[in-house]
Amino acid sequence: MRGYNEFLAGKRELSKATGFDAGESALNTTLFDFQRAIVLWALHRGSAAIFAGTGLGKTAMQLEWARLVEAHTHRPVLILAPLAVAQQTVAEGARLGIPVAHIHEPHEVGNGLHVTNYDRFDRFDPAAFGAIVLDESSILKAHGGKTRTALIEAWEQTRFRLACTATPAPNDLMEIANHAEFLGVMTRAEMLATFFVHDGGETQKWRLKGHAEADFWKWMASWSVMATSPTDLGFDGSRYVLPPLTIRERIVESAPTDTGALFALEANTLQERRGARRASIEHRVAIIRDLVAAEPDEAWMIWCDLNDESEMLASAIPTAVEVRGSDSNEHKERAMLGFASGSVQILVSKPSICGFGMNFQRCSRVAFCGLSDSWEAFYQAMRRCYRFGQTREVVVHIVTSSAENAVLQNIKRKERDAQAMTAALIGQMQLYSDVLPRKRRDGEAMSRRYTLPAWLETSA
Repeated sequence: MRGYNEFLAGKRELSKATGFDAGESALNTTLFDFQRAIVLWALHRGSAAIFAGTGLGKTAMQLEWARLVEAHTHRPVLILAPLAVAQQTVAEGARLGIPVAHIHEPHEVGNGLHVTNYDRFDRFDPAAFGAIVLDESSILKAHGGKTRTALIEAWEQTRFRLACTATPAPNDLMEIANHAEFLGVMTRAEMLATFFVHDGGETQKWRLKGHAEADFWKWMASWSVMATSPTDLGFDGSRYVLPPLTIRERIVESAPTDTGALFALEANTLQERRGARRASIEHRVAIIRDLVAAEPDEAWMIWCDLNDESEMLASAIPTAVEVRGSDSNEHKERAMLGFASGSVQILVSKPSICGFGMNFQRCSRVAFCGLSDSWEAFYQAMRRCYRFGQTREVVVHIVTSSAENAVLQNIKRKERDAQAMTAALIGQMQLYSDVLPRKRRDGEAMSRRYTLPAWLETSA
């Protein structure tokens, strides 16, 4: 037992840097100051995670990191991205003067930077590349998922690894653990054993060990940087102030699904919620159709959760382009990129298909034809339009059935919890981050106090 305890004690050390120091003069001058600081830090780390809010320029940062790693190693770099995001990456590279090849098969690999979709990564030999970048690395979220395991195992021998996503779900310990494991910092089992204890007799609930709190934050700050705005890192964030966000709720009265009931009862089980959604689908679709008709010159992003909703919305709004899971990749890419560019005026799809990675800032009208129980899906879907770079007020319409009140209230609760938890996580990491200007670390950040999320509250 002593040997294992010594092993864990050794793991408490900060993740060691395995990269190189590029120097400020080597960086692309088009990057903002906070982006340059993050890139230099990530290059020094070698393997690192950039948890940056939507619109902070993760694509620009990962491309600059990849460019300098390729120049340092003289080996090609592979970027993995969601569908259609690959072409956005190529376009962003052109803006920065960084050539990026969009590849589909191994024989297309040459020198320089390459990007392909996640559904093709298993076609490529990791040994052919000097570095790997995961764009929208929240794909690692699911513990035990085949994609998560395959990515970790495939790239475990690669020296340079970069994972980029918006601030990870702050109540999801496994997402943090999976990122650490992908980057070769520490396995999930080692992280839990080193810093956490079981919460009572429930093996799925963990809390920070009281004596490990400072070590945990130092450890996280040694391999990841987290920010929702440049101000979180001590930089000027005035250009990143978002316009107003207005959320308007429309609740459709549901007819009783139980023939013996006088009034519609609130749906609690998944089956009941699906039934409530189907019972009100025509009414909800009609409301969204009328909303679109009232502002015909606006671009609209319409989100749904059921195939029937998607089909009926596309039928009710003749100018809408529908994207379904069964569609070809070519159609999905054409529709998403068309909506981003303006050739498609109205897009109808599910968050699971179009809700990650795309930049839809040209659109300021969003409608949800009901909600699923996933706060992350709601957040990511809304953030396709409400992100840094948006110049107009964004109006989000949420149309639900009265029987789905539990779902709506649950999403609102998760939203409040997420905001509080994210602020707490960022606040703790500010105390130890090497990205922060020295004045900020030693002064303002050290004098502030933060409330930890419940799942990280220490256990004595």
